[in-house]
Amino acid sequence: MTDLLKAQARVQELRREIEHHNYQYYVLDAPEISDEEYDALLRELQKLETEFPSLVTPASPTQRVGAEPLKAFGVVRHRRPLLSLGNAFTKDELRDWVQRVTKLLPGEKLEFVCEHKMDGLAVALTYENGQFSVGATRGDGEEGENVTQNLRTIHSIPLKVRDDAPQSFEVRGEVFLPRSGFEKMNKEREKEGLPLFANPRNAAAGSLRQLDPSVTAKRPLDAFLYQLGWVEDRWMPETHWDALQLIKKWGFKLNPNNRRCADITEIEKYYNEWYAKRDGLPYEADGIVVKLNSIDQQKRLGSVAREPRWAIAFKFPAHRATTQLKDIGISVGRTGTLNPYAVLEPVYVGGVVIRQATLHNEDNIRRKDIRLGDTVIVQRAGDVIPQIVGPVLEKRKNTPPAFSIEEKLKGKDGKAHCPVCGSEIYHPQGEVMYYCPNAACPAQIQESLEHFTSRPAMDIRGIGEKLSAAFLVEGLVKNVADLYDLKTEQLASREGMGEKSANNIISAIEKSKTRPLPNVFFALGIRHIGEENAALLVKQFGSLKALSEATRTQLDAIPGIGEKIVDSIVAYFQNKTNEKVVERLLTVLKTPQVETEKKAGPLKCEEYVITGTLKSMSREQAWEKIRTAGGTTKPDITKNTKYLVVGEDAGSKLEKAKARGIKSITEEELLKMINPPASGQPRLL
Repeated sequence: MTDLLKAQARVQELRREIEHHNYQYYVLDAPEISDEEYDALLRELQKLETEFPSLVTPASPTQRVGAEPLKAFGVVRHRRPLLSLGNAFTKDELRDWVQRVTKLLPGEKLEFVCEHKMDGLAVALTYENGQFSVGATRGDGEEGENVTQNLRTIHSIPLKVRDDAPQSFEVRGEVFLPRSGFEKMNKEREKEGLPLFANPRNAAAGSLRQLDPSVTAKRPLDAFLYQLGWVEDRWMPETHWDALQLIKKWGFKLNPNNRRCADITEIEKYYNEWYAKRDGLPYEADGIVVKLNSIDQQKRLGSVAREPRWAIAFKFPAHRATTQLKDIGISVGRTGTLNPYAVLEPVYVGGVVIRQATLHNEDNIRRKDIRLGDTVIVQRAGDVIPQIVGPVLEKRKNTPPAFSIEEKLKGKDGKAHCPVCGSEIYHPQGEVMYYCPNAACPAQIQESLEHFTSRPAMDIRGIGEKLSAAFLVEGLVKNVADLYDLKTEQLASREGMGEKSANNIISAIEKSKTRPLPNVFFALGIRHIGEENAALLVKQFGSLKALSEATRTQLDAIPGIGEKIVDSIVAYFQNKTNEKVVERLLTVLKTPQVETEKKAGPLKCEEYVITGTLKSMSREQAWEKIRTAGGTTKPDITKNTKYLVVGEDAGSKLEKAKARGIKSITEEELLKMINPPASGQPRLL
């Protein structure tokens, strides 16, 4: 017992000392001891915990990587939604936002806090009884992935907070990969013959989503905390700035470049300063975030369309460089679209070597007057997707002919053919895109496989671009339905794939048979059917069989489903190849039928659009009321819009509605329509 008590006392002493040095090194960047001295303390603690296992606790510094690999991430429901930020791309747009805030808070003193917009992954960290308990990604804002074990490996995230911290609270921040760590990782991957990471953000996101925490621990992730999410049974600070100082006091790492600003002049000065210095930062930042400092003002302003009214991201212009356009290639998308792309002389743009860039379509190429051999300006749109801004005309030595997809793909017979399957291409009247009409085109099938197995669709982990291509080449699959005929022994016999990997893929395929119906509809890859339209179709038809048998008249009657969408659904199910695939899917999928909406409700499936600020509720709350009452909502006016709900400071939608003869109603009129008074009874709002 004496030995245990002595060990316990020493363990507690060592933990306090190691936690202190962790804070000095990882948070303050001011180490007080050498790496050798730190390692000696950690080894002594590990030795004592090995000798006395009862002394091991989850918050011990030795438990940064102490968990078994996960089979899958769980889901964490955020106590308060993690909202996305609206964007401003020009100083005029930023000033417009400040003016809107000023107008919504008339006569009130305003102060702002400016921060760098980190290029990483947003996380929410919950602490209970002084210890880190749960960490989650943003996800869809309402629910995120439980990545607690991986977050525990990041040394700048404390496993235990200072004694004066509250019993239960949440902080929010950004996990990122410093530029130095990104470069080091890519050098190591290059030596090992592994594919390089595209950019620090993707590398950070991939590192945090590893099922094995020990893999995450090997990657030099860091974290800045930027918000106090909530505090249980305790007052919140009056200002955002005070909240930041409070969480810093509890032991969290903040960006030292945060600054309070009194007005638009100081905000713009902050922006200009860091735009000029952005390339010298030790991390990637694609703009600044401007927030109202007063917590009370934040609460009163609330949010609209899942974006807070009290904050905005003011983005830096995209990184740019010039290089030579060597060729224009044509790829084939999963719906048969012929997509031109630029083949470039490799150029370094914003931390990434760019060899190819999107050109979108032939009209875009001609509008920008891009020609083969040109010196072109390349930028990373949103600092992620490479695209061509345009040519540097003064460097054009001659004038090559304008680019034409038909000329590029013209064969000996004088007709243009698909570069993959050789089918004659077609160009629908009134459309920008050219198409390969062959549903059995290998390029379309490969793209369809990648889409079908993706997370928003059937979520079949382990099958990506390379395996999709390999399965087609090896004849293992010819369409998405063939995935359900694969056997473990077929995959295990492939070079580079063992039995364990094969079992994981077969297990994921089996699990996908019970995917929710909206995911199944989205997985089919029908043109114009994204996740939102897929959910709309599920409510109307309730099963894959019912959708496959839907008539044009039935589809036309659905509010929010336009003519182009109807055309693409009809064309998809009339295609003989697709018909056979759907028939096979119907025999293997176990997705339960969804009860369709039988009652239209008081709003009778009519489409509503909202403009301006409502008095009694946020726009999100109004949308929810409309949908609950049987109506549908759209962010902008369409040919199906029945009513425009007009609030204060109505925008351009009001003029558009008047021009189209769409009826405008007030917030009060909307509420009366949603909750009409019973005969002889007063109206209830």
